[in-house]
Amino acid sequence: MTELRWAGVMPAITTPFDEHDRVDLVAVHAKIGRLVAAGVTGIVPCGSLGEGATLRFEEKLELIGTVVAAAEGRVPVIAAVAAASTEEAIELAREAEGRGCEGLMVLPPYVHSGDPREVRHHFQGIFESTTLPCMLYNNPIAYGADLRAPEIVALAKEHANLLAVKESSGDVRRTTALVDAAGDRLAVFVGLDDYLVEGVRAGAVGWIAGLVNAFPRESVELFERALAGDPEVESVYRWFLPLLRLDVVPDFVQRIKVVEEVMGVGSARVRRPRLPLPPAERAHIAELAEESRRTTPF
Repeated sequence: MTELRWAGVMPAITTPFDEHDRVDLVAVHAKIGRLVAAGVTGIVPCGSLGEGATLRFEEKLELIGTVVAAAEGRVPVIAAVAAASTEEAIELAREAEGRGCEGLMVLPPYVHSGDPREVRHHFQGIFESTTLPCMLYNNPIAYGADLRAPEIVALAKEHANLLAVKESSGDVRRTTALVDAAGDRLAVFVGLDDYLVEGVRAGAVGWIAGLVNAFPRESVELFERALAGDPEVESVYRWFLPLLRLDVVPDFVQRIKVVEEVMGVGSARVRRPRLPLPPAERAHIAELAEESRRTTPF
């Protein structure tokens, strides 16, 4: 088991499905090998991009176990923990710990967005249920629950195992506020693909990434250049932005999976209620992917 260091590029992996709508564990294993070889620093299964809301509890455990086995201790596995009830989320956190995960990415509750008091109580229950280091996932756009920097820092003071934040508000000022308020106490991660460079400049030290599923080497290279302050990073960023923007729309799962399929590293299959993209939209995404492959600066 490798030591978890909250930094670098950690893919929120897509979940591959076979023609019978089952999780394709063989494809999962191959995916992890490709990502590790590209230099990622952790793997995050069962998240929003991984269609976690459509996975049955037993499927999540099977997926987590497969990812842990495929990682072979080379990089830590950080399971996304999300459920409609706090009790189920706590059970998932405990099961993930028992199956070899080195960390948890804790989401707000599904369906019921809750007021700030309820959201804090949900997070607290999960942090208290595990000894694993945790990342708080703040995504007010998708989940309707929002914790700002002072509230997150207060939670970190109460819970020693809260060590990182995935900030997905889309407002780079929130990253600056978190870095200023938390100092070295919390590692701040960019949570949306299309503000990676701005987020790193604001003090983020990691990236929970989406397009990395299809372009792993390029994603790691972009992050490392941004972190190093490479003067050439803007040209690389502009090349990648048309694809990175696919991560911030309601059908981001379908779009990213189409890119994976075009790149020959995955299937575009999604689980209902998501449906395949309409033909014209799919063709447009495929064209973007092919153009990016053709014009890659690497």
